[in-house]
Amino acid sequence: MEKRDYYEVLGVDKNASADEIKRAFRKLAKQYHPDVNKSADAEEKFKELQEAYAVLSDENRRKQYDQFGHAAFSGGGAGGAEGYDFSGFDFSDIFDNLFGSSFGFGSSFGSSRSNRTTRGSDRLIKLDFEEAVYGCKQEINLDVVENCSACDGKGGTGEETCENCHGSGTITTQQTTMFGSFLSKTTCPSCNGNGVTYKHTCSTCHGKGKIKKNKTISVTVPSGVDSGDRLRIAGKGNAGTNGGPNGDLYLEFLVEEHDFYVRNHDDIYLEIPLTIVEATLGCKKEIPTLDGNIRLTIPAGTNDGDKHRIKGRGINNEHERHKGDMYAVMKVLIPKKLTKEQKQLFEKLSKTDFKDSLIDKFDRFVKRNV
Repeated sequence: MEKRDYYEVLGVDKNASADEIKRAFRKLAKQYHPDVNKSADAEEKFKELQEAYAVLSDENRRKQYDQFGHAAFSGGGAGGAEGYDFSGFDFSDIFDNLFGSSFGFGSSFGSSRSNRTTRGSDRLIKLDFEEAVYGCKQEINLDVVENCSACDGKGGTGEETCENCHGSGTITTQQTTMFGSFLSKTTCPSCNGNGVTYKHTCSTCHGKGKIKKNKTISVTVPSGVDSGDRLRIAGKGNAGTNGGPNGDLYLEFLVEEHDFYVRNHDDIYLEIPLTIVEATLGCKKEIPTLDGNIRLTIPAGTNDGDKHRIKGRGINNEHERHKGDMYAVMKVLIPKKLTKEQKQLFEKLSKTDFKDSLIDKFDRFVKRNV
């Protein structure tokens, strides 16, 4: 597949400043990073963005690209623009500032040293509607990754400085193209960028430095959380790498639909079924709220869709320190079956004089358009 223009990939003009290029990359990297975007082509688009930024963010490489295009980097090398190897390019500062270190971006996305202390990855857990509205204590069972206690999370014993990179975590290679020679830094394959190797591989974690454990933790869910809200539980996520702190656990709440209540932020809507007689003559109606039943006065002449605001009877949102309102929405029910006597009563009602009413105005409007 023919490579796209790097400026087009980042969506910037060819005269864009270094800051504009950086801002464009940050915006698109957040949109297409595979940890965030689950679409099938996200990873390829993300790699394309990395490649474009690695070239255009460097003044010398950008000059070469502006003069010769992709041909400037076509040579015998691997990765990148048909020969330019951008795997040694350090994106870490951009990613840490953009996502926060808890996303755990490492050498697999181009960091020059993978022994940076990083936070462990996070977990998302869904909770149901009733728990979110009223708050509760929840026992949550989950699998977490922890540092192996047998090797202190290192993956082995008998630590030695890597002979291949001499402890730097990276190796520098030279590649020659038709436009000259270039030096490129890449992650050391012998130590995976850690700068150290081990004489003995840990038999417990098989060199991974981490083991999976099943845990049950107790969580207090505050009242008033809504769909999409996330609660951060510090230090309860997966273990960090290279001595980094544990990641945080994020609980994502999914508020299930209620049979009668409809939620809108912290407000609650409830349809109140009324007969034609109740709507016409008015009545007192006992209705449920989140805090117990109340008696609501329905005025005579109530129409379908009329709303009554009941202040302070909505959701008690502990996090926002706000309590919503409740809205009683009138639903006038039209009977589908009538007795003979009921039909006679409605026929008498049909002779009601609606002079100067909306019905009368509409009838006159219809006659004018004949």
